[in-house]
Amino acid sequence: MLENDIQEILFTEEQLKNRVKEIARQITADYAGKEIMFIGILRGSFVFMADLCRGVELPCTLDFMSVSSYGSGTTSSGQIQIIKDLSEDITGRHVIVVEDILDSGNTLHYLLNILEHRHPASVRLCALLDKPERRVKPVELHYSGFTIPDAFVVGYGLDYSEKYRNLPYIGILKPQVYGA
Repeated sequence: MLENDIQEILFTEEQLKNRVKEIARQITADYAGKEIMFIGILRGSFVFMADLCRGVELPCTLDFMSVSSYGSGTTSSGQIQIIKDLSEDITGRHVIVVEDILDSGNTLHYLLNILEHRHPASVRLCALLDKPERRVKPVELHYSGFTIPDAFVVGYGLDYSEKYRNLPYIGILKPQVYGA
């Protein structure tokens, strides 16, 4: 059972649902009268983005990118690689990048810079989790779900070695699971 590997539940399913609704309402208010394009950063953001876009009461489109700086480890390698690029042109569009977690900032700093050079009308960042203790690159976060401690978290789309994404809550993974 996956639950046996969880040290502590940080955010319950109900807490996640309520916070995502609040963020969706804020985005709806901020972009009133506009169409937005959500860009989900695969794979961790897919659960959050699905719930978020269902809560936004505006016309929106979706696209995805896959960017990696982790490999199979628990900390960023610093080497950033675009594995899957966008399918759509973002020129003149209001873009909201949806990420599961803002950690060191390396990947998102790099990614946001690339997107800005594609001439969107605007680019904002929405991350479910913010881990500011680990930040090494400056990244402006416009919509944030929760600030978390420097711990390895899984669930609600976040994984360790491709497992635990299906947990309906976010929990801290026991260190012995990943060899810390």
